[in-house]
Amino acid sequence: MNLLRVLFTVSGMTLLSRILGFVRDAVIARVFGAGAVTDAFFVAFKIPNLLRRLFAEGAFSQAFVPVLAEYKNQRGDAATRVLIDHVATFLLLSLVAVTIAGVVAAPFIARVTAPGFGSSPDKLALTIDLLRIVFPYILFISLTSLAGSILNTYNRFSVPAFTPVLLNVSFIVFGLALAPYFSPPIEALAWAVFCGGGAQLAFQLPFLARLRLLPRFRLELRDQGVWRILRLMAPAAFGVSIAQVSLLINVVFASFLVSGSVSWLYYADRLMEFPSGMLGAALGTILLPSLAKHHADEASVEYARLLDWGLRLTFLLALPAAIALALLAVPLIATLFMYGEFQSHDVLMTRQAVVAYSVGLVGIILVKILAPGFYARQDIRTPVKIALFTLAATQLMNLAFVWHLRHGGLALAIGLGACMNAALLYRGLRRRGVYRPEPGWGRFFLRVSLAVAVMGLLLWLAADGTHWWLEAGSAARVTRLALVVTLGAAGYFATLWLLGFRLQDFSRRAAQ
Repeated sequence: MNLLRVLFTVSGMTLLSRILGFVRDAVIARVFGAGAVTDAFFVAFKIPNLLRRLFAEGAFSQAFVPVLAEYKNQRGDAATRVLIDHVATFLLLSLVAVTIAGVVAAPFIARVTAPGFGSSPDKLALTIDLLRIVFPYILFISLTSLAGSILNTYNRFSVPAFTPVLLNVSFIVFGLALAPYFSPPIEALAWAVFCGGGAQLAFQLPFLARLRLLPRFRLELRDQGVWRILRLMAPAAFGVSIAQVSLLINVVFASFLVSGSVSWLYYADRLMEFPSGMLGAALGTILLPSLAKHHADEASVEYARLLDWGLRLTFLLALPAAIALALLAVPLIATLFMYGEFQSHDVLMTRQAVVAYSVGLVGIILVKILAPGFYARQDIRTPVKIALFTLAATQLMNLAFVWHLRHGGLALAIGLGACMNAALLYRGLRRRGVYRPEPGWGRFFLRVSLAVAVMGLLLWLAADGTHWWLEAGSAARVTRLALVVTLGAAGYFATLWLLGFRLQDFSRRAAQ
């Protein structure tokens, strides 16, 4: 299986999900704007969404996939099925308990995560109500992550990649068609989360059944594989998901700023998730199973070459994405979100966060590539130490930046913290001899930098300032943005081609 082809497939599915995600956010912006009720929803959704990233897609998948790959490669089908059954049963029972606790403790959780809402009792009460509706999402999405991890280990990457589309479809349907039937209307979005989570889980189950890997309820608390995964999970939550912890703390800071700050950060984060998901999440997803298989087979040379391949692709695609997002912040925000209650002031405020986030975009994506280099080897201690140090440094930067840069300073701290995290992970892999760069990195960087410079100049000339984007109609903005993006992409890839880059140079076979 060609990993480059798999990357295009997974990225294509992710692109579809991200496009629908932007439609989703455009619907939310048009119907609800950016104010007190959207602040309440985004805070309520942030909690289960954070738990999803930390435990379902972060710690759990990073701990489960290497152990599952080991069982698959070394212990056979029967032992692998038993492990899946025991893990699924233990996870289900734990998630039911966590969900019940979350619903009961919603008032406490809301006050802790958004203490600034305490000055507005109605806003706090709405946040609590919404949190109780959305909290079961962590149950659905964690089981979805279990199913997706199994499918990815068996090289069925497209199904888990498509699954997030269903949540966005749920948001769009509830926001456009069902909001008038709820009181207050913002509750429609909370029920969209609930129903979308259930749909994601239901979608993947038939594919597990085809592989004869549909989990059965079999409780066995003495299973060594289950306990190995649990021991890996706790520290892994710090390793790959440190940016999400910082995002949650950012909500605490933002809750004390002017109304709308939480929403501006949310919309900026949504823009940054586009390249982060298209490349970082997709590449990290397809790298982890192959890295784990190489480690199980003790193929250290192939392990290092696969990491090198992932890093080159990251710089090739993430660096131009970061520059483009910074230069096109206003055109993107105005085109995607400036409808209805979302006004030009919101565009300019969101731009501050987007530009700040773009500083650290390459670092954010690199963490998703470098962290699997440790977790595939079941090395937990090193990423934990790095993550704790990075978290502390990020919060110090928050305190330093928030006074003058406000919500933009919070975003900048996240980006710089991610760069620090990536640099320390890279140094750790080099020191242990796990990663050895292939020859030609200097020439590679030079050619990519020249192509980025060409692209940046074209985008700067074509975008032509801020005023037009705030005054033009929606159809004109969409048309011009499409032309600008096409021009920039064409200039970048044409320059790469002239400098000798060819698609086949990045082909790579998956570990079997």
